[in-house]
Amino acid sequence: MTEQNVSHETTVRDQQWKRDVLWLAPAFLSGVVLFYVYLRSHSYPSFGAGLYLLIAERISEAGYALPETIPHYTEGGVPFAYPPLMFYVVAAIGDLTGLDPIAISRFLPGVVTLAYLVPLYLFARELLGSRPQAALTSLVAAVSPPLLQWHISAGGIVRAPAFLFSLAGIYAGLRLYRDRDQRWVVPSLALFTLTVLTHPVYTVFFALSYVLLYLHFDRTLWGLARGAVVGVGGILLAAPWWTQVMAHHGIDVFTGAAGTHGGIGGGVPSLSALLHIDLQSLFVGSVLSVVPLLGIVYLLNERRFFLPVWFVAVTVVVGKARFSMLVGSFITAVFLLEFVGARLDAQSRFRVGRRGAVTAALVLIATVGLAGGAMYATGDVDAHAGSPSLPQFIDHDDVEAMEWAERNTASSATFVVQGDAAEWFPQQTHRTMLVGPWGVEWKGHEPYTRQLDLFQDVSSCNSAQCMSQTLSNEGVRPDYIYLPKGTFTVRGMQYQRTSKLAMSMHLSPTYRTVFENDGVIVFEVLGEGERDEKRSDDATGNGGE
Repeated sequence: MTEQNVSHETTVRDQQWKRDVLWLAPAFLSGVVLFYVYLRSHSYPSFGAGLYLLIAERISEAGYALPETIPHYTEGGVPFAYPPLMFYVVAAIGDLTGLDPIAISRFLPGVVTLAYLVPLYLFARELLGSRPQAALTSLVAAVSPPLLQWHISAGGIVRAPAFLFSLAGIYAGLRLYRDRDQRWVVPSLALFTLTVLTHPVYTVFFALSYVLLYLHFDRTLWGLARGAVVGVGGILLAAPWWTQVMAHHGIDVFTGAAGTHGGIGGGVPSLSALLHIDLQSLFVGSVLSVVPLLGIVYLLNERRFFLPVWFVAVTVVVGKARFSMLVGSFITAVFLLEFVGARLDAQSRFRVGRRGAVTAALVLIATVGLAGGAMYATGDVDAHAGSPSLPQFIDHDDVEAMEWAERNTASSATFVVQGDAAEWFPQQTHRTMLVGPWGVEWKGHEPYTRQLDLFQDVSSCNSAQCMSQTLSNEGVRPDYIYLPKGTFTVRGMQYQRTSKLAMSMHLSPTYRTVFENDGVIVFEVLGEGERDEKRSDDATGNGGE
């Protein structure tokens, strides 16, 4: 190849790279805006990551050895069977930078959420064969509430990287199967291994998408063999993790957890729900759910089956709205730019043209999507049957109360915590929380269900009698009870606490107030002798001394 040809190819690549940056810019800038709005409105991260951060802490304390159990989340702790990659990353970030764990869970998810827009755009560009459609796909995904909910929130320290790896992996799979380029086997293998070591649900999404790419573009023994290298190779490369977990806990730790969050095939109700949309609550999230359904009709009529099949497959098999909305963003882009844009150009008195359709679609999605996404990111959207989106599980009062608990209670003290602050409590206090479902899925379906039901029952109690009876029936005997005051959440659903419970606990001979601030009250559970003493003090008017 001559020097002139090399120079020409280099110039062409540079121009294409610059064009891709410009087309990705609307999605990336929208993501930056939403991340900024989220940080401004959340002094603490939304949802929970306390268990994840305690895992990272344990890994650091053990010299980066794989822990066997994670303490404080229910009596005896919970088995450590999570894919470990991001816990090691978080541990390393904390050790190298000294960042507070809460700060890591506020910032890391948003940074990765911006990063995964790059492989998403590249995959859409190659799959759809259109930069404008790839730009619109990325923009819709960037402002989609289901993706924001699970990736920008605290648990995004694990989920957002898993999404990044899986999107990059299916892009590599497209290049492998469509182009028959075996150079993409190694990147596919590496990315599948990273996904396996990060999150099981995203591993299923990766594998399912990979199989569909093979069936659509290849269907040869050559492709089957290379797919086996990726799939089997990724599982084998992750063996140092799963073999050690099985050595500690047996294979049941994986099979038992598989059915606790819907399981494979748990998305059949989700597919049905797509056909029953409440028009009275139609907002950005619902609009972005409706358009893909119209797009599926268009694509089927055009006999273009890959996107509709991919949409139905991830909805049924994975059953998580974030994956359905991801595929829906592809369908939305195709439908708006090909069908709606063409109809506007053909039937309007004003000639829209292809460039005008692209511009209008980008402006519309950016305007409406950013407005809706910003409202969602700030928690101002009714997203949980009357409860706000992206709630903070803890606030300053919780942190203050948890610091008190760590300083003023024995290391062996046990607590029952009402409300979602419970998820953060063991990580913040290093005290054992007797009731809570987090991490218990690794013990199996029955223990997980028992803990989940008990947590919800305890959190709904509004009297001392209810609290005592509920705990007694399950044989739970804590040293302390931690109660939120005012507004709090239970499994993301908002509750409003009146003073009834606190007054009932104050009057009960079973409990004594040991800490209180504007948002939290902590009661000590008294023994028989202490109860008699409290009755005597109350009778003589000395209860407040």
